[in-house]
Amino acid sequence: MNDLLSPLLTPEGRALLDEVRGTAPADELAVATRLRRGHPAELVSAALAQARLRQRAAAKFGDADAERMFFTPNGVEQSTRASVAAHRARRLTALGVTSVADLCCGIGGDAIALARAGIRVLAVDRDPLTAATARANADALGLADLIEVREADVTEVDTAGYDAVFVDPARRGGRGRIFDPEAYSPPLSWAVAAASAARVAALKIAPGVPHEAVPADAEAEWISDAGDVKEAVLWFGTEPGAVRATLLPGPRTLLGRGLPDPRVRPVGRYLYEPDGAVIRAHLVAEVAEELAGGLVDPTIAYITADGLRDTDYATPYEITDELPFNVKKLKALLRERGVGNLTVKKRGSAVEPEELRRKALPKPQGRNAATVFLTRVAGAPTMLLGRPARS
Repeated sequence: MNDLLSPLLTPEGRALLDEVRGTAPADELAVATRLRRGHPAELVSAALAQARLRQRAAAKFGDADAERMFFTPNGVEQSTRASVAAHRARRLTALGVTSVADLCCGIGGDAIALARAGIRVLAVDRDPLTAATARANADALGLADLIEVREADVTEVDTAGYDAVFVDPARRGGRGRIFDPEAYSPPLSWAVAAASAARVAALKIAPGVPHEAVPADAEAEWISDAGDVKEAVLWFGTEPGAVRATLLPGPRTLLGRGLPDPRVRPVGRYLYEPDGAVIRAHLVAEVAEELAGGLVDPTIAYITADGLRDTDYATPYEITDELPFNVKKLKALLRERGVGNLTVKKRGSAVEPEELRRKALPKPQGRNAATVFLTRVAGAPTMLLGRPARS
């Protein structure tokens, strides 16, 4: 397996990577045909495949790093976004951590962020190609002095000499995403035990983890980046029982206070859509209190209020119309308002947004924009029409 990587680390391989950088998919055949006249066909194919992976990885790592790093298909898919890894590294640094055992390190995304924060890292992965890729990335980014990569079974690694442990169990297998935590590699129970035994530990888990599955001695943090929920982390050695939502960039962190569910009230002038990390962390009540608002329905995470207030944790919309779910009425209303650009959001509705957009706005002609929320209000299927609001 390592043969997929090692030829690219030679001078010839690196020169080819420079030459194929930024190759568009439509140009790959012509580029491959030209390059195979002077280079082995397998090396050319490997370079073009790596160029494709680097292009995909730029969204997570940024162009500058992605163009120097090495990736595997699974590594691009499963690696931590650089902004999220940097946030975690900052938290560990603030806790006085100077060394971390990074278990299940993958291609090294978290190890890179830790090393850039000045933390010494032992990066461990049992897959030979993955470990070799992590080692190549440490070299490529000038971090080899701080990152030791070890090919090993993480369950057999002694982490006693490290200030902290970070565990990122594999949650994908040959058939895709794994939903049973005990089918993770390693199993979640082992990861929790390993994290609990360390002075400080962070355990990366799926954001959909049930709250009742969070150990009592752990802090749970849900993290979003630019509005997209990226992961949940169980922290050990910090604040047992704490629940927080962290929004990046920022970071902006909302700490749970154990508030009861918000009251349900009629739709007011404004609708607030909480960030996904806030919803996953079950902290909608904290935001509703901040906004002096309530819920449109006891089962729906939309907050409504009469006033417009600044908040870091929800996006405000001004509601202009509230009507029962009826596509014909919506279509007529959009025509009356001259709407040609319609954004459809839903929560608690089985209707597909694209389907509704197609039916309600078959021939967009108006110059105005609007947002429609498909939801329930006091249990009834409802459409709320509005537009983004700014205080």
